[in-house]
Amino acid sequence: MIETDLLIIGAGPCGLFTVFEAGLIKLRCHLIDALAEPGGQLTEIYPKKPIYDIPGLPSILAGDLVKNLMEQAAPFKPGFTLGERAETLEKTNDGKWKLVTNKGTEHLAPIVVIAGGLGCFEPRKPNLDLLDKFEDKGVEYIIKDPEIYRGQNVVIAGGGDSALDWTLFLSEVAKSVTLVHRRTTFRGHPDSIQRVMDLASAGKIELLLNSEVTALHGEDHLDKVSITNFEENNTAERNTDHFIPLFGLSPKLGPIKDWQLNLNKESISVNTFDYSTNIPGIYAVGDINDYPGKLRLILCGFHEATLMVQSAFKRIYPEKNLVLKYTTVSGVNSF
Repeated sequence: MIETDLLIIGAGPCGLFTVFEAGLIKLRCHLIDALAEPGGQLTEIYPKKPIYDIPGLPSILAGDLVKNLMEQAAPFKPGFTLGERAETLEKTNDGKWKLVTNKGTEHLAPIVVIAGGLGCFEPRKPNLDLLDKFEDKGVEYIIKDPEIYRGQNVVIAGGGDSALDWTLFLSEVAKSVTLVHRRTTFRGHPDSIQRVMDLASAGKIELLLNSEVTALHGEDHLDKVSITNFEENNTAERNTDHFIPLFGLSPKLGPIKDWQLNLNKESISVNTFDYSTNIPGIYAVGDINDYPGKLRLILCGFHEATLMVQSAFKRIYPEKNLVLKYTTVSGVNSF
């Protein structure tokens, strides 16, 4: 039986930062994650993708952010149960929570923090013939190593931040980049949209709007795609080495859905006072929670974790007076 103060489900950026904030007020943490290593989506999906909205860091690769968060959490000696999925949760006679993973590992804690990002997720795939045939043979849904695309012809499909960000990044790596979007407007950050438009105007990428990839071609490896323009009602072929459809992820809560939490589709409803759920002693922070005005940004998850641990401390130690200390004065080692 693994015992701790805060049992954190999810070892992504919000889960890792929770360790730091909890450690400052002397709360022990243990993290559970279905993935084999910490970092969540940042490690599993886009470790080489630059992130631009972390305060004080104009740009940092996702993998490097995970490395820094691990270093920041290290002084507080968190425990990890990796490669196992949180399965069942029940209240014990002494008011604590007993959590058992799909591999039978038992955990016990007075506080459970769900920081599971998007939960169990899988990429949304386009409806195309031969898609399965070319998966990992020219069709990729996740970019882990951009060097694979160096000197290659790449077609990206999508209209959100991932499609825009990877178009910008790969424009400096690939031989050619074509961005295909079924609409004329994007859902991404305005600055990213403008930069993509500027690249297209300068002839550094090809931008095809009102268009969609409608067919894949090749023998053992993808070598060509058909792209249909709906406005002009014509179809043209493009030689390509890689087709990357970035239509987002389809999140699924998995077993957490059966824990009697108040849900909004695949998200957990929380109180913005302390990000508590409808069940006392269970909190949710990061992309997995939902409330009016919610923004799914890492920096917002950091804020949520900071407030949450204050509430968790008071729940564990109702008789103690918690005084906020500033690390700029006291440093980390004094906590």
